[in-house]
Amino acid sequence: MSDFVSAEEAEAYDRWFRAKVEASLADTRPTVSHEEAMARIETIIEKARQASKRG
Repeated sequence: MSDFVSAEEAEAYDRWFRAKVEASLADTRPTVSHEEAMARIETIIEKARQASKRG
């Protein structure tokens, strides 16, 4: 059983996914640790909470 209606859709998704993986592997930006990513998003969430309390 497939998540796609047609073989063409499955093939298009496969091409898109492979392109995303290739782009990710070719990315030369420095990596970010899980802890740093979580700290960054927590800051964003807290700022949004504070803004919603004011507004």
